[in-house]
Amino acid sequence: MKTETLKIVIIDNDEKLHPLYQQYFTDSLLYELVAIYTSVNQFIPNAVRTRPDIVVSEVNLTGISGIDGIPYFKKQNTSSKVLMISGKCDFEIIKEAFRKGSDGFLTKPLAKNRLLNAIAELHQHGVALEHEVAKKIIHSFQVKTFESFSKKENQIIELLTHGYTYKMIADRLCVTPSAVNFHIQNIYVKLNVNSKSEALKKLQEMEVRQLNAA
Repeated sequence: MKTETLKIVIIDNDEKLHPLYQQYFTDSLLYELVAIYTSVNQFIPNAVRTRPDIVVSEVNLTGISGIDGIPYFKKQNTSSKVLMISGKCDFEIIKEAFRKGSDGFLTKPLAKNRLLNAIAELHQHGVALEHEVAKKIIHSFQVKTFESFSKKENQIIELLTHGYTYKMIADRLCVTPSAVNFHIQNIYVKLNVNSKSEALKKLQEMEVRQLNAA
């Protein structure tokens, strides 16, 4: 039984990369590179004609950004998968891309195997994440940071919620126990609590709200 060729569209404003992309898909029996565009605006009038199965788009584009372009990529073909690419492995960018509907995220530079493997993952499993991006996402949920606290207070909160005693925190951060106590008293004031148990409960509630908002 013949496998249907997947149609690929790439949107990247770095025209020096276009010949490289074309080379990647030369002689491919699985994928057909139907078009390369430099902007979302250039893609839109051709969307009906190309109807790509997978759109590979740079995040940072002139005019409509790659992330804001995701609804346009999926408008003509709701089953289309979108793979965002960027020179930055920034969690805020990654989070916004997935919030808008991206199905995968890769960081540049893109070797042939990395790009084709990601496209295969998208087609077979519906999502594509390389290790560095996955680690960035996991790390963002593992490390507790709250905007209302200072960097040192956030460090102490992280250790406190993992069961560290005041002395253990002091040893870990190379400060005195009295300095730890000073910071913890400030944390209590900001949380409007009077005990460690109350503080831990309120921090847990804040973490849940933060994760829900992510």
